[in-house]
Amino acid sequence: MADNKILVETSSRHVHVTKEHLEILFGAGAVLHNKRELSQPGQFLTEEKVTLVGPKREIKGVSILGPERPATQVEVSLTDARTLGVSAPIRESGDVAGSAACKIVGPCGEVELTEGVIAAKRHIHLTPATAAEFGVADKEIVCVKIDSARPLVFDDVVVRVSEKFAPAMHVDTDESNAAALSGEVYGEIIKK
Repeated sequence: MADNKILVETSSRHVHVTKEHLEILFGAGAVLHNKRELSQPGQFLTEEKVTLVGPKREIKGVSILGPERPATQVEVSLTDARTLGVSAPIRESGDVAGSAACKIVGPCGEVELTEGVIAAKRHIHLTPATAAEFGVADKEIVCVKIDSARPLVFDDVVVRVSEKFAPAMHVDTDESNAAALSGEVYGEIIKK
């Protein structure tokens, strides 16, 4: 990881659910089925998919990520938010107070969220050791320079540090498309 290089991954639209909402959507006793592990330890893509319904349109086949969470949250790109007809604020994961509303529909029921729809703020996951190596701290705001077919610099990237993380930067599909990201891509962290 010399030269402050960080793996850049695209995070597609997805949903995090509580146990209660999982059972409403998929039936009593429902569990999440691990389809494949994600880069962040303990996180996984599930077999379960739902439909998001907004005032304008719906988006079908949206994946749920496991494990279950204390609060249900929907993460979409700003393009997805326009498709649904909601004003999703750009926030860090978990910061859903006062965010957009939508309906989540599963095969056995539906959940009407009064808040919980966000566009995830671009962020970097680092362990304390990697953060120290890069000379950055938790909640620090940095830039990340991407060298791709459409090179650009992502500004306003929040650093998140935890022993539970694996080093990686996450951008949504709009941001990934803007930088023409494809395959394994690394960005250079630039302190502000």
